[in-house]
Amino acid sequence: MPMPEARGPVSALLGEWLLAGPGERPASVMGEVRRAVRRSESLLDDDDLQLSLFMLYELHYGGIADVDDRVEWDPQLLELRAVVEAAFEAELRRTVRQPHARRGVSEALFELVRGDDGPSLSRFVETEASLEQYSEVLVNRSIYTLKEADPHSWGIPRLHTRAKAALVEIQADEYGGGRPDRLHATIFARCMEERDLDSSYGAYADHVHANVFASLNTMSMFGLHRRLRGAIVGHLAAYEMTSSLPCRAYASGIRRLGLGPEASDYFDEHVEADAVHEQIAARDLAGALAADEPELVDDILFGAAACLTVDGMLWGSVLQAFTEGRSSLRLALS
Repeated sequence: MPMPEARGPVSALLGEWLLAGPGERPASVMGEVRRAVRRSESLLDDDDLQLSLFMLYELHYGGIADVDDRVEWDPQLLELRAVVEAAFEAELRRTVRQPHARRGVSEALFELVRGDDGPSLSRFVETEASLEQYSEVLVNRSIYTLKEADPHSWGIPRLHTRAKAALVEIQADEYGGGRPDRLHATIFARCMEERDLDSSYGAYADHVHANVFASLNTMSMFGLHRRLRGAIVGHLAAYEMTSSLPCRAYASGIRRLGLGPEASDYFDEHVEADAVHEQIAARDLAGALAADEPELVDDILFGAAACLTVDGMLWGSVLQAFTEGRSSLRLALS
């Protein structure tokens, strides 16, 4: 993706460092990071730190234009990332209520999802959203959805037997079942192109707010740390268990706006797929992991609750912007 524009001292220094290539870090970077963490009022909404963490994680995905691939494992960059990650995880654990399983973990997941009854952006799109607002929804979704499934795939080598098989089954569908044209990220790209939006990855990184990065960064942090393998499983379970009905509403809203099947294909695909995936994720994936490693039950439920909380904050803020008659983006779409 292209190098995003800096949003503060940390992302500015980080961008310069990344473009300079492997070597000694600028002397001021670590001190600036620690100061930024100390003075941040809410790291979940901190543009500078969330963008910086997003850039650091992107080195493990498709990379950043003009950045040497060797910096992915630069120990000094990993040290910097660890400082931001520690603060991010601490804030997540302060913000997200830790659920506990009174019966099995699958039943606890279904109970947690049933209790998630906040304002619905999908219902707004179904009944009220304009074409411009729908385009903004696509832009906000693009930061994750154009790499859909990748963060959760970090969990595959960290699981075993039944849980691994269940995760692979879900991810195989996400990646099109062997058909490149049916990768969910590819289908979503076509939805963007139907609205004349740029479907190249990261094209709208400068347009979105910090909470968009926080959503993806939550997944990346859970997936990239083996000790958080329970959390990435719980996150995926909650994601799949809360997708089918909203996608049905999005597809209905797209048709209400007079758009054709190319525009609704991504959402139509998820109505059926995620109805199946929710059972696999809750029972065969999370249930199997909990049975194999019962000490991970709280982490599984924490990951699910983090998904619902962080994404609820993100899409709630988009809905609030729309109902107040303003844009949900930092920069206007040209």
